[in-house]
Amino acid sequence: MSGGDPSGLAARQAQLVAALVAGGPLPPGFDPAPVEAARRALLRKRAGDVARHWPLLAAGLGAGWSGRFVEWAAGRPTNGSLRDGWDLARELRAAGTLPPLGAEELAGREAGARYDGRRAPRPRRLPAVARAGGAVAVQVAGRVRLLRPAQH
Repeated sequence: MSGGDPSGLAARQAQLVAALVAGGPLPPGFDPAPVEAARRALLRKRAGDVARHWPLLAAGLGAGWSGRFVEWAAGRPTNGSLRDGWDLARELRAAGTLPPLGAEELAGREAGARYDGRRAPRPRRLPAVARAGGAVAVQVAGRVRLLRPAQH
């Protein structure tokens, strides 16, 4: 990436970043193989970060976690590890493929916080009940309790 117009350089850099982290097209002049290798490595790193925020979801998917996350995340820019895991868990729930441990974790998160899929989650102030995959969690006075585990 050399020379010339600083705004052109900035545009090429933005295109490269989009290709690496958001599934954008590869800008001209780049060798696709190393860029693809870097993109896959970044997705695996992102999967690890999300697994730290969503350990039960990752454990529920077991050895398939990284592959499933990479498949889901390819082409999606990150919204941060917490929100990425939340969005994936909701998508798995909608598809009927959310594992029981992930259902318990999702129910607990949704009982404790409001998340609309666009803005950062906010703690709930009023009592709340949340359900996911048979799991039921309740939040009262800021404390979340799992009332019924998901079917294992």
